[in-house]
Amino acid sequence: MTTAAPQHPIPHPEEAAVRLPLELYMRGHAEDCAAHMRAAFLPSARLESVREGPLTSWTLDVYCQRFNNIPAADEALRRRRIDWLDITGTSAMAKVTLEHGAVTFTDYFVLLKTEAGWKIANKAFHAQPQ
Repeated sequence: MTTAAPQHPIPHPEEAAVRLPLELYMRGHAEDCAAHMRAAFLPSARLESVREGPLTSWTLDVYCQRFNNIPAADEALRRRRIDWLDITGTSAMAKVTLEHGAVTFTDYFVLLKTEAGWKIANKAFHAQPQ
């Protein structure tokens, strides 16, 4: 009796390129760096959540004001990962998890392939206290 070799899905040809802005985003958090965020997102991007009741909807400029190039004291303990990607043509979606101390963030991204490469067009997120 013979057994078939395990099947490994073939990565999408754009997967590495789609991961680039997501990795810049995660690096932006790790380094507390607005420049990485600006490189990852479209200038017109919106970042939205419902936290403690009201809708929060930020422009990229407002979001970038949160970064001061001072990594968190517990940065070595923080974890970030890309959970999944879904790519079709010039659009993609991604789910990213950020474990930041007492809070785990779940981020959902819409990405677009532009003349400047793949960029995050929008982000919706949920913050879950641990």
